[in-house]
Amino acid sequence: MSRDYVLQPFRELVDLQIDYARELNKQQYAAVTAPPGPALVIAGAGSGKTRTLTYRVAYLLEQGIAPDRILLLTFTNKAAKEMMRRVADLLGKEVASLWGGTFHSIGNRVLRRHADQIGYGRDFSILDREDSKHLLTACVAELNIDKKAVGFPKAEVLGDILSFAANTQRTVEKILEEQHERFSHLTEMIGKAQQLYAERKRATNAMDFDDLLVLWLKLLREHEEIRETYQRRFQFILVDEYQDTNKLQGDLIDLLAARHRNVMVVGDDAQSIYAWRGANYENILKFPERYPQTQVYRIETNYRSTPEILEVANAAISANLSQYAKELAPVRKSGTKPILVVCHDGREQAAFVAQRVTQLREEGENLGRVAMELQMELTKRQIPFSITSGVRFFEQAHVKDVAAYLKLVANPRDELAFKRLAQLLPGVGGRGADRLWQQFQTHGADGNTKGEIGKPSAGAHPTPEAAPAAARRSLAQRLKECAGTAPKKTASAWDQFVETIAQLEAGDIRNDPAEMIRLVIEAGYEEYLEENYVNYRSRIEDLRQLSVFARQFPTVGDFLTQLALLNNVDADEEEPARVDDERLRLSTIHQAKGLEFDVVFIIMLCDGLFPSEWSLEADQGEEEERRLFYVAITRARNELYLSYPLVRAGFGDREERPQRPSRFLREISEELLEQWNLRPFHPDS
Repeated sequence: MSRDYVLQPFRELVDLQIDYARELNKQQYAAVTAPPGPALVIAGAGSGKTRTLTYRVAYLLEQGIAPDRILLLTFTNKAAKEMMRRVADLLGKEVASLWGGTFHSIGNRVLRRHADQIGYGRDFSILDREDSKHLLTACVAELNIDKKAVGFPKAEVLGDILSFAANTQRTVEKILEEQHERFSHLTEMIGKAQQLYAERKRATNAMDFDDLLVLWLKLLREHEEIRETYQRRFQFILVDEYQDTNKLQGDLIDLLAARHRNVMVVGDDAQSIYAWRGANYENILKFPERYPQTQVYRIETNYRSTPEILEVANAAISANLSQYAKELAPVRKSGTKPILVVCHDGREQAAFVAQRVTQLREEGENLGRVAMELQMELTKRQIPFSITSGVRFFEQAHVKDVAAYLKLVANPRDELAFKRLAQLLPGVGGRGADRLWQQFQTHGADGNTKGEIGKPSAGAHPTPEAAPAAARRSLAQRLKECAGTAPKKTASAWDQFVETIAQLEAGDIRNDPAEMIRLVIEAGYEEYLEENYVNYRSRIEDLRQLSVFARQFPTVGDFLTQLALLNNVDADEEEPARVDDERLRLSTIHQAKGLEFDVVFIIMLCDGLFPSEWSLEADQGEEEERRLFYVAITRARNELYLSYPLVRAGFGDREERPQRPSRFLREISEELLEQWNLRPFHPDS
């Protein structure tokens, strides 16, 4: 018979080097000095979450807890290193033996010691994303799957499906059913690819990124002695950004903490915005259910934003039913009310943002401290900007692909457009595209098959009407005559390509850029995106917005010319490549999380865009979008601008439609906002 005897290190009298009560506010101090046991720290935006975690580690060490008995889990190496550095600064010495790092780095550390227990060598290799993609491609080839015949996902997309299944601890069948219905009929084939992929990794003693967690959990579950070793070792476990953990990470934490149950998780349920990549919101929401003796600490003092901005933030999140109630309290002095700007349409909204940014710059505001979510405008006013972790809108591959269709129809001599489109087809690489181009040249516009058609265009984009009718042959007919040069596996795709070009050349559509873009999307490019890109939904939405953007141009030539000018100005702005503090920061809200700015613009706040139509169809989607809105608001330090258009042209719409302001705006009291009514400039006013 045996029983546990719990040691109580906190009962000892300790001569502390750090005056915690003086250096922390009351809420932070309560969390930092919490007694042993499960603890949930709800740290609101701008409340000093990192500071709280850092001081908690220092406090444990000063209580006499050995560094190697503490496990600190973070989501980025940068965060882990920063916390370790701060702890060392606080204590005046390094704490190298403390187990601190990302989930994956700690998983790697454990597996390096015990991989032989699960059929791997301890010297296993770790596959990066590119390695994984190549191995998956080889597995699909080995299974003799005709990818194009059955519409099989590209290796990168397949890898994302398998990764999502692993991290959410769900079956591939379920993931396909809920997120990739188009591939549901391939469940069995994808299952075989998954199995072969696992076998090939084991045979080559290689793990991918997900295996560092999956196999770590497997090791702990299947080997009692190893499990007990780490459960005994980690007397205290601390977890950063707990609201972003997935099912797999949550299970690992619960298993490691099962013995001592001294686990402190720190996060903000109101900033849980990553369900689309597998984050499990219920980890933080149901933590007290899994740990019945949980003490909940709320850190609600905000050091970032003005009181007026925080009032709007508190109102914005209040409608969510599934949350821990909290009220961000300001430290800073009063500022200006957030501004609500009602615009006539998207162009007026862009004009307002650009003009206001110009005024802020003239008033001495550093553009590097201003943020907005904007994808298409600003270049015309020559306002310098940068994209957070992304490529400028018009330089993205899917935008260039669709533009290539329009370029080729407008100018059949455009070699670059022809080759770009050819290489979208299965079995056609660079050399194949060269051969197809040579064959295409022999079928001249005047009907003879002797001379060279010409060189690639140098930026000019004539409309199809630019050439005399007598001198033009159907582009589709010329392409059809090249079919024999295309690889056999390309035959059906080439026929579809020819048909798409024929439709683009037909009737009134040939000089309507918006309709041409719509036709390309619906003629098979949407399926191409789903097969080839993990984020295909956002890329489809980009193209729909590109179609709307194109409606302002009377001809294809005008649209393509503007596209080229925008790209060229962008390129000039980016040279030389360096960080420019005077650039406006364009960012999605997801990318802006964790950052702060003096001024923030949140645009297009109308139902169907924010919240998005897709989110409203998903389970708990509206609440996640509301949390996204809350995150956007709480990025602002001094000024916040919220705007929406009264009318907007939707994808495929000939006319602009009235817009409803976002339901999130309707949930904020009018008293908390100052409304600006835009009016055109009159010299006499």
